[in-house]
Amino acid sequence: MYQQLAKIARKFVKESTFLRIGFNMSPMYRRSTAKVIYISDDIKTVKIKIPLSYKNRNYVGSIFGGSLFASVDPIPMIQLMYILKEEFIVWDKSAEIRFKRPAREDMYATFEFSDEEIDEITSKVKERKEFEHPKVTQITNKTGDVVFCEVTKTIYIAEKDFYKEKKGKRV
Repeated sequence: MYQQLAKIARKFVKESTFLRIGFNMSPMYRRSTAKVIYISDDIKTVKIKIPLSYKNRNYVGSIFGGSLFASVDPIPMIQLMYILKEEFIVWDKSAEIRFKRPAREDMYATFEFSDEEIDEITSKVKERKEFEHPKVTQITNKTGDVVFCEVTKTIYIAEKDFYKEKKGKRV
């Protein structure tokens, strides 16, 4: 459903605008309480804000860990899907969250893929047919000098033909 909406929206707005609005309107993402506040035109940079509110405050007054995780979860995979276009299959493989300190204020995260990182991913996939890329995101205060937690997502990327063949062998 979302991919069909994206195809239609591309005729009227930039992909970055569609993604920002789409994330912020999506019921699944809205429940995390996070808001996408910026997406670069090339989709390589995404910034989110996770406000502390009654909706995500836990028993001890800090932001519930599930809200932190849910706010970060979909971004790197979808970001990479848009950067790589339709050339590869992209899936979330695993995730890990490491809490560093309680968060009792609004929090922020920036998701960035550099040109070098994209080149590394594509060359490794072309060489190996599939590749698992770890992506670390820090959730910080507004200035970025206090880290509340780190989320490591492992993203699976494969050539379409290889993935289709591999998937066929499992059935």
